[in-house]
Amino acid sequence: MAAGPVSGGPVGRFAPSPSGRLHLGNLGCSLLAWLSAKSRGGKIVLRIEDLDAARCPRVYADQLEEDLAWLGLVWDEGGSQGGTHGPYYQSECSEIYTQSYKKLEKMHLVYPCFCSRAQLHAASAPHTSDGNVVYPGTCRDLTPAEVAAKAQVKAPAWRLKVPDEVISFEDGCMGPHAENLLTDCGDFYLRRADGVFAYQLAVVVDDARMGVTEVVRGADLLSSTARQLYLYRLLGLKAPAFAHCPLLLAADGRRLSKRDGDQSLENLRGKYTAPEIVGKLAWLYGIQPEPAPRTPESLLAEFDWAKVPKADICIPEGLF
Repeated sequence: MAAGPVSGGPVGRFAPSPSGRLHLGNLGCSLLAWLSAKSRGGKIVLRIEDLDAARCPRVYADQLEEDLAWLGLVWDEGGSQGGTHGPYYQSECSEIYTQSYKKLEKMHLVYPCFCSRAQLHAASAPHTSDGNVVYPGTCRDLTPAEVAAKAQVKAPAWRLKVPDEVISFEDGCMGPHAENLLTDCGDFYLRRADGVFAYQLAVVVDDARMGVTEVVRGADLLSSTARQLYLYRLLGLKAPAFAHCPLLLAADGRRLSKRDGDQSLENLRGKYTAPEIVGKLAWLYGIQPEPAPRTPESLLAEFDWAKVPKADICIPEGLF
């Protein structure tokens, strides 16, 4: 179920990865994205981020649509409804991503990488705040002969060369943020060895072609933004505004995941009504002073990014 088209205002998006049922963290980001766009007369696009189709069966994508609609988080285009900016399933967009990938190849910025994850984590390279390795450039300057020899043993992944440059931006929730592409991010993947395109490229291409002007997502993706802004620039695309919301954590401080069945919508729907879930989330994010039942529409007049905390939020024991 989706709302009718809306003209004017920002264009936000839901971009879930359907590898399991939605959990509270997914729902919280979706609620904030919806409120941020709709409170200013905007609209929402639903994109299904199923790049790895084997991990993301369509049954989960269909279920998350039903879950979002049940909560009242209706969207204006995308998903199974379709619209004018399709395809809305990333698994159907390989040819589109290939066009942008070839542009980067022509700039001589793409190179093959034969390093394994184990090799990188065993190296003394620095790590990012999200635990990933800052790539030390091991394969950046391989000769054609070295590439040919290594390719006989292992199919390469493909990375993008980045400059020693600081990318700065103002985050709508977290405030000023800056990262050095070379020392904080490193050359990053554009394509896996099996041919699947990387998140960084796909999300940039899709947000641009879908007319997205505002990206609301979890703070765990804040470190992706500098890389994506660099890709927008290289591809000649207009970058959206970004707002990274605090993560919802379990009462013991653990990150929520789709493996936490007690925090999945599959179980929550058996315990609470949609307004009860929305109201509790709105309280956690500071949008209302108590966890009283609310509909998304009823929160529009009260939404303000200034109310949303910058630190991650532990869900109190017994709230859900």
